[in-house]
Amino acid sequence: MYLQIGSEKFIEAQNIIGIFDLDNTTVQKSTREYLKIAEKSGETETVSYDLPKSFIVSLEKGERKVYIASYSTNTLLKRINEKNELHGY
Repeated sequence: MYLQIGSEKFIEAQNIIGIFDLDNTTVQKSTREYLKIAEKSGETETVSYDLPKSFIVSLEKGERKVYIASYSTNTLLKRINEKNELHGY
């Protein structure tokens, strides 16, 4: 099952480690540091030029990837739940 995380970006839902709200999580210094390290190591990808609202951490082919998305965590979780219900999970 794939999840649309940007206008033209889809990732495999089974690879998702976590979906995080940028406003709530970046209050913590540790989260800001995590994102800074991920960016410096080339692990981040911005999937929209709109205001970022969330970030998605995934493990793809054994490597961590952090996607910066304009969709809210609620929207992304709703999409996952709808697909799970559709497939009977």
